[in-house]
Amino acid sequence: MRLSRYACSLLMAAAALVPIETAAQTVSITRGIFEGQPYTLVYPSAMLASGGGANPLTINHPDAPLQCELAILPATADDWTPQGALEHFDEEAAAERWAQIFPGFAITGSSVVPYQNGDALLYEGLSDDSPMDIPITLVHTEAVDAGRGYVLDCIYATAEAANARPIVDFIIANFSTRSDAECCAGAQPAEPPAADPPQ
Repeated sequence: MRLSRYACSLLMAAAALVPIETAAQTVSITRGIFEGQPYTLVYPSAMLASGGGANPLTINHPDAPLQCELAILPATADDWTPQGALEHFDEEAAAERWAQIFPGFAITGSSVVPYQNGDALLYEGLSDDSPMDIPITLVHTEAVDAGRGYVLDCIYATAEAANARPIVDFIIANFSTRSDAECCAGAQPAEPPAADPPQ
């Protein structure tokens, strides 16, 4: 995820949105429609999607400090596995890269987690001095499938973790590197409360 892409214009060039009513809340499903870029991204319908195609796909929550970005890139290693990536994870190098965007960024954990159709490397970290002038939490996941690298990053205000993290976990658990996945894996997160209006 790159900070300069937070302000990308509202485009839906590579996305097909399908609202789905579920017991807990309404979700949207965005699918990759281009050959060579298959994916399924499931998220609360309150979140707004932009980008896609040659650009990353970004989803923002209008009422909460929460954003996720999906990028699909050519994979550089044929033998990549989430477990192997975890075993060779360079925490210092990853923290250094993110600190260029989020000063003081520090890794707080790493693991292998399930996407809907396979496993992914996950690492997360915190910055107390972000460009948004609030402490932020970053959750980064990555996987390789059929020669494609999938990177799904979510950032939220650390102070809103109780509301935002269940949504992030839901988005990750339901992500698929295929275009024909359905909803839903795991419990549906509750909608976060709307931010208080300025006084």
